Amino acid sequence: MSGGESLEFEIHPNPAPVSAVERAALLANPGFGRVFTDHMVTVRYAEGKGWYDARVEARAPIPMDPATAVLHYAQEIFEGLKAYRVDDGGVSMFRPDANARRFRDSARRMAMAELPEQVFVDSLGALIQVDREWVPDGPDGSLYLRPFMFASEVFLGVKPSAEYLYVVIASPVGPYFKGGAAAPVTVWISNDYTRAAPGGTGAAKCGGNYATSLAAQAEGMEHGCEQVVFLDAVERRYVDELGGMNIFFVFDDGTMVTPPLGTILPGITRDAVITLAREQGHEVREEPYSFDQWRADAASGRLREVFACGTAAVLTPIGTVRSTDGEFVIGDGSTGDVTVRLRQTLVDIQRGRAADTHGWVRRVL
Repeated sequence: MSGGESLEFEIHPNPAPVSAVERAALLANPGFGRVFTDHMVTVRYAEGKGWYDARVEARAPIPMDPATAVLHYAQEIFEGLKAYRVDDGGVSMFRPDANARRFRDSARRMAMAELPEQVFVDSLGALIQVDREWVPDGPDGSLYLRPFMFASEVFLGVKPSAEYLYVVIASPVGPYFKGGAAAPVTVWISNDYTRAAPGGTGAAKCGGNYATSLAAQAEGMEHGCEQVVFLDAVERRYVDELGGMNIFFVFDDGTMVTPPLGTILPGITRDAVITLAREQGHEVREEPYSFDQWRADAASGRLREVFACGTAAVLTPIGTVRSTDGEFVIGDGSTGDVTVRLRQTLVDIQRGRAADTHGWVRRVL
């Protein structure tokens, strides 16, 4: 099946959905990633048969044999994107085609079957159609969509699986960080751990990348930080990315720097920020930037703002940087004007309040 082909999704409604009253209570304060909708998508793959049995069905546990390949050899990938309630009551998604392409790229890196991009996009729309009442209202609410795929063959042996299960679940969410969208976070510079090396899986969105970041994240939290920043694996000098977000540096002349692709995740929000920043008159360079330079530029005042970006948190300002050598503050530690403007521009496009001149928004309802 090629990238443009599609499947018909059978709809099997949940016989015991959450009541409207209970759903409203859950949507009032969903937090992040702890509340889930009534349904999920499943599509199966078998070698020699291709993709089949596409359905929307009641969200339920996944039966799994103890010898299922993913449990032993970690062939697993995932994506994350959001659906938004727009002002007229409809629902839209932001750049699902980009997520679909990255999902295929991740599958290729992990030697997995590649899901056709149209099936990926259609699966999201099918789930939103059925669970439309779960999309939150309000300025900070959205429906977080989590497509994932894993090796489902029952087999013990180091080889690519012959069977896969693709699933989409959905979670109504509020702000990612407890402090809200505009509160600057404190980050920890990891000296002992790296996220990815050249030739590794840094550009793939696979679970192993995130599992290996947890020890560093825990270390950061022990030092009062919300996030960890990784340095490159070769020289341990250059900034790579955060545990789950890309990073941007904003200087006093209006120019911006972000680490180049290669060992980092090609973030979809990162790509959008580069485009929007250039439209707003900023020169954006994708080039290596060392931690020593970061500290020196913050001390001299040349560096005015730093922010992280990703689907979950959108744009999050970084106010304080801590490491084993002490800490320093970016500017006065508050959220900078460039960060605020870029975040507002992006959110307005995502929620249909500003013109989408790039074809990023896909209307679902």
